[in-house]
Amino acid sequence: MEINVTDRFTYLLDKLKYSSNAEQKQIIEEMNELIDDMGEVETEIVFTTELFDKIELMIEEKNLSLEDSILLLKRVGRCSMLKLVTNYSFVNCSLRKRFEKLIIDEDKKKEGEDQKLLIDLCECYLMLIVSFKNVSKEMISVLIPCIMKVALYKEENEETQKEVEMALLALSYVEKYDEIEKELFLKDIKEIITNHQKRNNLTRFAYQAAWQFLIYRLCRDESLEDIIVNELHFGREARRELEELSRSVDWKRNYEEKGEKEAKDALIIKRWLQTFESYLESCELWNEEYVEVFNSIVQVLSSAKVNNREISYGCIHLFMTAAENSFIKIEDLLKSGAADAVMEGIHQPTMDNDIICMYLEFFEIISLRLKEKKDDEIEEAKRKELKKKVFEKMEEVGDEDAIMSFYKILPFLASIKYFFVSSNIKYYFVNV
Repeated sequence: MEINVTDRFTYLLDKLKYSSNAEQKQIIEEMNELIDDMGEVETEIVFTTELFDKIELMIEEKNLSLEDSILLLKRVGRCSMLKLVTNYSFVNCSLRKRFEKLIIDEDKKKEGEDQKLLIDLCECYLMLIVSFKNVSKEMISVLIPCIMKVALYKEENEETQKEVEMALLALSYVEKYDEIEKELFLKDIKEIITNHQKRNNLTRFAYQAAWQFLIYRLCRDESLEDIIVNELHFGREARRELEELSRSVDWKRNYEEKGEKEAKDALIIKRWLQTFESYLESCELWNEEYVEVFNSIVQVLSSAKVNNREISYGCIHLFMTAAENSFIKIEDLLKSGAADAVMEGIHQPTMDNDIICMYLEFFEIISLRLKEKKDDEIEEAKRKELKKKVFEKMEEVGDEDAIMSFYKILPFLASIKYFFVSSNIKYYFVNV
């Protein structure tokens, strides 16, 4: 009988206690391969507080070396990040306290004494901790500069690129609500991004991670927006990366249904969508570059809608977030083709409840914004003209009929608590 991934992982973890050092390295290698094969559900089931406590006890009883435990834990953290799984198990485990003490102690040693151990500990901690809510300022002041120093490595050989990628991935996992002093990161992250723009010295993963770390800081510090928009040109860079990544993805393959490992480029696209949506949630600066980003996302949605459900969801949810932001002109969103892409989607013969809810919510937001009267006469005239064009387009392609087809199930959809879908059908019509 074939043993499932989670049972095999648990068996190998127990086996570590009774193995020699050489055997342990082989076992950890196999465990790391199993981690790579885990899906989101398996990841949440396996990486529990009990697992971390068990590893801590094995280190304490000298059944597992700290170095070997780091090899395993780095893969655990990386796996959670890449699968976009938020796991809070590490927050309450005894292993966290051990790591915090080790990091502070290692930082107090003379530079060069064992910097690799400090770097490994900091990377593990950042990837596993999820939130800085209960992390001391002393810890943060060690973690960020330590990993930023690695991310600044400028050698362009493959080994260095891997180290830089791991460092930036660890930094990208710092939550957007976590407060970090600008002095700890701004000068360095600007240098990392501008260096890549001049020399193309980062992997695609590393470059996306650098932007994600910076964009996430915007949530707590609006003063970063001018740097992000006008100095580093986030819109231009996001558009270029999405277009190049989209060309390299094999959209005909259905990774989800076949259970195959997701293509790396498709995964980076998901992360760019997540990062751009985070920007839209906080932005007050807007320029023409972002209309081009929407154009690129429309193309991604068009390519992904058949075989990649998660990326399709990401695109539609991002358009909803954009429509809700009053700083984003509704005409820019419409000009990009975002509304057309959503309108096209609502005519699909088969849709699950989640995607129906997202489509309807998007129409409701667009409808409300087109009905908002302007005080300025010129702007009011533009609004009326735009509203007329949208109505005519919806009528021409039968969107209102498609929306009406959901009339009977609206009360049910409105009862799904994690969506804010109105049960009143008139809210979805621009002309009402």
